[in-house]
Amino acid sequence: MKQIVILSFIVLSFFSCKDDNALEAEISKIETNFIVERFDRAFANAKPESLAELKDTFPFLFPKRVPDSIWIERMKDSNQVLLHKVTHEKFADFKDVTNDIEHLFQHLKYYDKTFKEPRVITLTNFVNHRERLVVTDTVVVIAIDNYLGSNHEIYSGIQKYLADNMKPSQIVVNMAKAYSEKQIFQLQKKTLLDEMVYFGKQLYFKDVMIPFKTDAEKIGYTQEQLDFAKANENMIWTEFVENEMLYNTDSSLPARFIADAPFSKFYLELDSQTPGRLGQYMGWQIVRSYMKNNDVSLKEMLQKDAAQIFNKSNYKPPK
Repeated sequence: MKQIVILSFIVLSFFSCKDDNALEAEISKIETNFIVERFDRAFANAKPESLAELKDTFPFLFPKRVPDSIWIERMKDSNQVLLHKVTHEKFADFKDVTNDIEHLFQHLKYYDKTFKEPRVITLTNFVNHRERLVVTDTVVVIAIDNYLGSNHEIYSGIQKYLADNMKPSQIVVNMAKAYSEKQIFQLQKKTLLDEMVYFGKQLYFKDVMIPFKTDAEKIGYTQEQLDFAKANENMIWTEFVENEMLYNTDSSLPARFIADAPFSKFYLELDSQTPGRLGQYMGWQIVRSYMKNNDVSLKEMLQKDAAQIFNKSNYKPPK
C-alpha cells in the first residue's frame, strides 16, 4: 500500500511539472514593450547647460520647489560622483536585470489582462535603502545604488541583515513585492496571524509572478536560512501555538517575527541561529496550503480574510 501511495505521488508530481512547464512556455511568448531608462547615467553625463533637457524628459524627478542651483551643485557633489562611479561599474550592462523585469511583466500580463508596462527608470538616492524602489501604474523607479551587492564597501555602515539583500537579484523580487501590495486587500492587521497571512500573500504572489527565482531569493534568505526554516517548521509552529501567539494582538510580536531583523526572537537559546522574519515564512506555508486545498484564483485569495485563509488551509507542519 505504501508503495502505491509513493508511486501515485510521483505520477502526480510528474504531471504537475509538465503542466507548470507548459504554462511557463505559454507565458514566455507574451510580448512586452518597455525599455529601462537610465536616468542615473543621463544625470552622470549631464552638464549645467543640458539640465533643462533632462528636466523635460523626466519632469516628475525634478520637484518644482527645488531650484536648478541645487541640481547643478549635485552634479559636482563628491558623494554623487562616487555613486555614479560605483553604479556604472556594477550596472554598465543591465541586461540580466532587464530580462528579470521582462519575465515579471509577462507574468503580470498573463494574470491581469489590464496590465500595461510602465516606464522603468533607474537613478541613485544616496543609498536610502528604505526607499529603494517605487512602483505606480505608470512608472517604476529603481534606486540602483541600493543593489550593488551584499559585501560592497559602500554598505559598510549598514547592518549585515539589511545589506544581505542589497544585491541585483533582489530588484525584481522587490518589484514583485510592490505589485503584490497594490493587489492585496486585508482589513487592519491586529493579530500575529493577520501579519503572517498578509506577508504569506506577498510571498505566494511571488511564487506565481517570479517562479524563475528561488524560494530563498523570494523571501530574502540565504539557502542556509531557508533550510533552517524548513527543518524547524514544526518547532516554530509548536512555539506559536503553545504560546498562544496566533490570535495575540501584542504589538511586540510583529517586531519579533515579521519585521526585518538579524534573527527571530523566541527567547530561546537557539534564537541566534534563526533567521529573521520567520512569521513571514510560516504565513507563506499557510497560504500555500490554502491554495493547494481550495479551488480559488490568485486574485480571489488576495482579497480573503486572514482567519478564513487559515481556517480553510488545513495547514499542518511537516514532522
